[in-house]
Amino acid sequence: MANLCTKYMGLELKSPLIAGSSGLTNSVKNIIELEKCGIGAVVLKSLFEEQIRHETTSIVNHENVDNNYPEAYDYIKNYTEQQSLDNYLNLIKEAKKAVSIPIIASINCVSTHEWTGFASKIEAAGADALELNIFILPSDPFRSSEENEKVYFDISTDVRKRIKIPLSVKISYYFSSLAKTAVQLSWTGINGLVMFNRFFSPDIDLDDMEVTSSFVFSQPGELQMPLRWIAMLSDRVHCDLASSTGVENGDGAVKMLLAGAKAVQITSALYKYGFSHATLINQQIAQWLGEKGYASLEEIIGKMSVKNTENPASYERVQFMKHFSGIE
Repeated sequence: MANLCTKYMGLELKSPLIAGSSGLTNSVKNIIELEKCGIGAVVLKSLFEEQIRHETTSIVNHENVDNNYPEAYDYIKNYTEQQSLDNYLNLIKEAKKAVSIPIIASINCVSTHEWTGFASKIEAAGADALELNIFILPSDPFRSSEENEKVYFDISTDVRKRIKIPLSVKISYYFSSLAKTAVQLSWTGINGLVMFNRFFSPDIDLDDMEVTSSFVFSQPGELQMPLRWIAMLSDRVHCDLASSTGVENGDGAVKMLLAGAKAVQITSALYKYGFSHATLINQQIAQWLGEKGYASLEEIIGKMSVKNTENPASYERVQFMKHFSGIE
């Protein structure tokens, strides 16, 4: 049996699969089951910045949640209005008692304010790491790209100063210069970058003439976006990379690892197929490794990155029609 252990942000994982932040990771019972099914680490359901900025006992009005947040749909559906900050800290403590896999806390944020001080409480509660889910929708025509990107650096730098545990930042691909921003973010002292945020996707109901949500769950075809950028950045950034979005089977996970990811977050697959699907994905990864003659993940991580592939230009190609039709 191939060795599926990997090291992500200095954390020892028995599997490269990480259960991404969602309503599924909001209870100790689920976390225990996820560990039994072979998940290597768990990212807890995110706290939202607004929630942290309220008093601990305040009630969050979910109807006012900004739809720009990538977890908005899940938040409205699954997060109880009276969930307090103390309950979140207790979840960390109880999860640490119940399982041996790393517990990664998560905060969904869009600004730097007094909430950043809560990061130290998360560390004190026993979290093994903290993931900052940052997303600034660049929709304001009067706000420059530099102003938008500065928020990422301000948050990362501030939180990094407050805690010693590993820190990752989950980002989107909405940057004027994604490669440059990712590399510079890795210089702030963070330990990991997660690519990419999954957004709230608006749709229009033609019968009721209302704006609704669509594409709640990711699809396998969506893995190409993080695959491309992980392959191009894994040898350039000064931190570990993890993939997020589009992985539903062992093949998808192996592709991300070959591109250079140290870990692979899955969420939609767990919703669609149940926790036991993680066991199947691990089996598929191990089977692929065995068939190719590899004994461990360490032998394949980054093997197909831009630095190591024989055709690095494939990742840079953007001309769709030129590639497929031979049009010059």
